[in-house]
Amino acid sequence: MSKRVFLIVLDSVGAGEAPDADRFDDVGCDTLGTCVRSGNLHVPNLEKLGLYHLDGTSFRKEDSKPEGCYGKMTERSAGKDTTVGHWEIAGMVSEQPMPTYPGGFPAEVMEAFEKAVGRGTLCNKTYSGTEVIKDYGKEHVETGKLIVYTSADSVFQIAAHEEVVPLQELYEICRKARGILQGKYGVGRVIARPFVGEYPDYTRTVNRHDFSLEPPRDTILDALKKEGLATIGVGKIYDIFAGKGIQETYPNEGNKKNMERTIELLDKEFKGLCFVNLVDFDMIYGHRNDIPGYVRALNEVDVQLGEFMEKMGPEDLLIITADHGCDPGFKGTDHSREYTPCLCYGKQLKKGVNMGIRTSFADIAATIAEYLGADYKGDGESFFALIS
Repeated sequence: MSKRVFLIVLDSVGAGEAPDADRFDDVGCDTLGTCVRSGNLHVPNLEKLGLYHLDGTSFRKEDSKPEGCYGKMTERSAGKDTTVGHWEIAGMVSEQPMPTYPGGFPAEVMEAFEKAVGRGTLCNKTYSGTEVIKDYGKEHVETGKLIVYTSADSVFQIAAHEEVVPLQELYEICRKARGILQGKYGVGRVIARPFVGEYPDYTRTVNRHDFSLEPPRDTILDALKKEGLATIGVGKIYDIFAGKGIQETYPNEGNKKNMERTIELLDKEFKGLCFVNLVDFDMIYGHRNDIPGYVRALNEVDVQLGEFMEKMGPEDLLIITADHGCDPGFKGTDHSREYTPCLCYGKQLKKGVNMGIRTSFADIAATIAEYLGADYKGDGESFFALIS
C-alpha cells in the first residue's frame, strides 16, 4: 500500500478561546466545552484519539490512555473564517484580514453587481441566513430581486428561490459577483444560498455553492500535485481553494455522505492526500445556536470515524482538526476565535503523544509534506518527528 493522508476538518469544532479572542470579542467561547457540558456528547473514538487530553481545555480529563497523538492548534491568520482557516491548514498564513462589511456593501459594489446581473437587490445588511429568507423571501418571489446579505465573515451571500432564479442562473450570478469582488473588495467567498417553499415556510436547500478567492500562494495541494501525488477533495474543499491544486473532487452532500465517501476512498489505491470538510457542524448547528443538533452531529460522525479507523491501511495517516470555532452556546451566531484540536492516528505512529499547543495550523501541511516526502514546508513546522 502507498502512503496516504486523510485530513478531516470538523468545520467549526473549536477547542476553547484563543489567546487573542479579545480582539474578536470572543472571550469565553468554547465550542467543544459547550458540547461536553450538554451531558449528551458520546464520542468514544475521538476520546480514544486523545480529545479529552488536550492541554488547557475546560473538558480535559485523564481517566483514559489515548491511542492517538493529540494537541491544540493556534491560528496565526488574521481571521476566523472557513477560507483563511483552511488555507492555513494547507500551509499558508493570511497576514491581512479579508474585508468585511458589517454595514452592508458600498454603493459602487451594489451598482456594478446589479448592472452585471440585470436584477435589483434586497437587504444588503448583516443577517442570519434563515432569518433573511423569512424577512425578504416574499418580496424576492414577487419582484425577482436578489437577496444580498453578509455576516461577520468575509462573505457576499446571494439568496434566491429556486423557482424564481434557477440554480445555474444563480451560480452564474455568483461568478459575476466573484469577478467584481476583487482587490480591495476581495471578500473570501461569494456564496449561492438557494431556497424553496411557500411563504412563510421557506427552507434553504443543499444546493449551496461557494465561490472563493484563489489562494495567492501555493499550498500543500499545489506541491503534491506538482510532484505527481494525488490530491482529492471531499465536501467543500474544492470550493474553498477555488479548485487550485485539487485533482479529484466529491462535492458536499452533508456530513454523513461525505464520511461515507471518505470511507469508500480507503478502497482506492493512491499516494497523496484526501482532504475532507464536514460542514454541517457549522452551517446547520453552530450558526443556529443549536446545541443538541451540534452534539448529535458529533456523535454521528464519531460512529463513522470508528468504521474508518478499523478499515485504515498500514501506511494511512489520519489527521482530524478544525478551521475555527462556532460555539452554539455563545452569544451571537458568528464564528468564534478558538484553538482547534489536532488528533493523529495511524498504525505506524506512536501512541499517546501530547503534541502540546502548536503555533500555527500550518504545522499540519508541513507534517503531511514530510510524511509523503514532498518538497513543501509553507508557513508551518512539521510535528511528524514527534509522533513517528
